Amino acid sequence: MANMLKVAVSTDPASNLEELLCYIKKINTVADFIHCDVMSSDFVDRDTINYKDVHEVYLKTLCPLDVHLMVGKPIKYIKEYAKAGAQIITVHYEAFKDKKKLVKTLNKIRKKKILSGIAINPDTDVIEIMPYLAYADLVLVMSVYAGASGQKFMESTNLKVKKLKQIRDDYGANYYIEVDGGITPEISKRLKVYGADIVVSGNYVFKAEDRAKAIEDLK
Repeated sequence: MANMLKVAVSTDPASNLEELLCYIKKINTVADFIHCDVMSSDFVDRDTINYKDVHEVYLKTLCPLDVHLMVGKPIKYIKEYAKAGAQIITVHYEAFKDKKKLVKTLNKIRKKKILSGIAINPDTDVIEIMPYLAYADLVLVMSVYAGASGQKFMESTNLKVKKLKQIRDDYGANYYIEVDGGITPEISKRLKVYGADIVVSGNYVFKAEDRAKAIEDLK
């Protein structure tokens, strides 16, 4: 795993596609990833961008697209987001009552030559996803509840990141550890020590006067 912490800049704070594309243009040379937050009301309380919007982002950015599907039936949308330009597609563990479908979805993502990710909400323990880590290239730890930006970072996230790193080291696993929600430079520094590889930033970068500096501060 990489030693240098990477920053994935979230699309979520933008209020519309036009604003988002303008924002993307300004951070193209400093962000490591664009984290496309795709939400639907069958999983969270609101709807956001869809695969057509993600494709518009793809056409306007130099950064790899890290697509986070906060949707109720993600397996239905893998083909669309693969075509839209995703280099990473992450699905929520909690979206699958039948965990065999989780494995099927992760394998489907990999067959598209795309990195597969499992996301877990704050109430989900790392132990629950251990049987599925072999199918994942990335684990996204939500440090806030999925669905709304601007929430405060939950300190319990630190222990999850530490545990995921321990599992990775002990079993010789090969997945990236990503953290999303309420991250500041101080929090980012701690997460790097605990084992995080990527942090996702929404409001911290979006609202900064100097967005390039905000991204560098997170690293």
